[in-house]
Amino acid sequence: MTQPTHFSNRILRPVKPWFIGLSLLLAVFANMIPFGNLPGVPDWAALILIFWCVREPLKISMGIAFLLGLTMDVANGSLIGQHALAYILLAYTANSLSRRILWFPLLQQALHVLPLLLLAQGLMLAIRLLTGANFPGLDYFLGSLAAALLWPPLTYLLLLPQYRPEDKDENRPI
Repeated sequence: MTQPTHFSNRILRPVKPWFIGLSLLLAVFANMIPFGNLPGVPDWAALILIFWCVREPLKISMGIAFLLGLTMDVANGSLIGQHALAYILLAYTANSLSRRILWFPLLQQALHVLPLLLLAQGLMLAIRLLTGANFPGLDYFLGSLAAALLWPPLTYLLLLPQYRPEDKDENRPI
């Protein structure tokens, strides 16, 4: 029986906690870049949060998601708790589905991530609409689609520090 082509033969090192924190911090900074009303800009913090919840479900908790959401609420000047609630829901769902998602190749993983991102955006939109804001239009959801399309390259980028060097040792079984 041959091994499927979407699995790597390389063994990953454990991820460093400082690298997870740095990637989440950079995602928050990327969300703070003023793009105006440009449609299709992904929610970087949500995307990186989903990535680490799927890859490291024991290291990223809903508490971290809550703090990340509050940070985004303050940074965006939005209703306090809007991002926090959406990110908690994202973390819970991604942690619950992490073992399932990792069974699939990257493009199919992106298809699993897309509904999670749409769910978070829909929840934030519902909160805004309940507080009297206007509907921003269907362009609002293009950010989730863009984020799902960025899933494969982002996965490769965030896993690069974990790859072991490919040194061939004939005396080792692995």
